[in-house]
Amino acid sequence: MRSRIALVGTLLFAYLLSFFFRSTNAVLADDFTRDAGLGPEQLGAMTSLFYVAFAVAQLPLGAALDRWGPRVVTPLLMLAAVAGSLVTAAADGFLGLAVGRALIGFGMAGVLMGSLKAFAAWFPPARFATVSSVFVGLGSLGALGATTPLVALAGAVGWRGVFVVAAAATLLAALAIVAVVRAAPSRPSTATAAATDGATADDPLPDPVGFARIFASAAFWRLALLVFTLTGGLFALQGLWGGPFMTGGLGLPRTTAAALLLVLGSAATTGYLIAGPVAGRWGIERTMASGATLALVVLVALAAVPAGTPVALLAALWAAYGLGAGANVLGYAAARATFPSAPGRAVTAVNVFAIGGSALLQAGLGVVVGAVASGVGSADAPPLLAYRAALVATAALLAAALAVFSWRRSAP
Repeated sequence: MRSRIALVGTLLFAYLLSFFFRSTNAVLADDFTRDAGLGPEQLGAMTSLFYVAFAVAQLPLGAALDRWGPRVVTPLLMLAAVAGSLVTAAADGFLGLAVGRALIGFGMAGVLMGSLKAFAAWFPPARFATVSSVFVGLGSLGALGATTPLVALAGAVGWRGVFVVAAAATLLAALAIVAVVRAAPSRPSTATAAATDGATADDPLPDPVGFARIFASAAFWRLALLVFTLTGGLFALQGLWGGPFMTGGLGLPRTTAAALLLVLGSAATTGYLIAGPVAGRWGIERTMASGATLALVVLVALAAVPAGTPVALLAALWAAYGLGAGANVLGYAAARATFPSAPGRAVTAVNVFAIGGSALLQAGLGVVVGAVASGVGSADAPPLLAYRAALVATAALLAAALAVFSWRRSAP
């Protein structure tokens, strides 16, 4: 039990940092605009590079995790995040910020996937959905650190100092993984041993299933498209566009917007935490579809709110959106259940779409905001209409993916 607690706690520390990095730009967007002269398109493109690099790493990461295990792969990648944080701290323009952001994304790409690979060996399959959803829920608290606490930290040490502190914390987390994850049991339980053929968190998993078979599965694509839009929309709004929508579009103070992002992050955390237990009663697909439906309804409502909307109502909407979108975490359990002999490849294949959706939506919404703003002659200060268009575009993509997901097929 103590070994499991140490394993989960160490990996959780790293995952908290991953979520923190994902969400920093929503609060620091004004600093980047002021100090580096970034417009909406550049801000969206730079922020999305975290997810672009993250997604690019996923497929080779899955094979590497199945071969060498998380103790080797995850901390090695995290060194890139350390370098990226320092590059970001020293950057004075778009290029430096872009390179730093990409390095951070690449470096954090192995944290969640490495953790899930370890959990596949440490916990029986019947508990995987609950363990993974609780882990993601607790890890998402890192996004809460990128709200009001980040405003306070940036005020004390400046936004550059934030990334220096983050670099030190990331290095510490990488060293802790090397020290702790090695203590893996050879056979934690009969159920787990049967599922992993005696593999440990560091041992390679026998894997007759390759990516070709995974990507040929219709069941995988139904899942991947929903994860793409549900996760992508959440991270695009929580990690970047939710902040400018509230400050630039609705005219709210930065501190109020940060507090509302805290509400969104807290609700998403709750969604992650309850998704596994709810899925145990309702089933994974039904729970994911219900969460996506709630998120879709709220996106439409947010697109319609006018300036001057009571903060309490905005808080309720963000809370409902985070709760529904948090069901995206079940995509990993669904992928593992579909391909139990290749958990590393299965979860990273789904994660390509989760992170890819985040990258494309962050960048794409920047294009939408910039295009609408230019069309009405307000390129330097995007109006509420521009952010409404971005929310409508996000809702339309989610509606299409939900329709595909709800179209059940008799065979994968």
